[in-house]
Amino acid sequence: MEASAQQVAQWMVEEIRNKGTLHQADAIAYVKAHFGDEFVFVNENGNSSLSKDVKKAFRKLHGGRIAWDRDGFFWAWT
Repeated sequence: MEASAQQVAQWMVEEIRNKGTLHQADAIAYVKAHFGDEFVFVNENGNSSLSKDVKKAFRKLHGGRIAWDRDGFFWAWT
């Protein structure tokens, strides 16, 4: 069965719900290993990032209850 951006986003929300935070590096490593490379890309700054589809599904799922910490490169429950 092929994974979807929605499934990746659901995994992210569950991780944050269970652990309180999710670091971007951990998320990218897990997503690549368990969902596939198609959900990760290298952005213009040369950093790995989650695909726009994943980010969009993720935002819809958490509805503002999760915040991105720019300094720490992690998401956290608000």
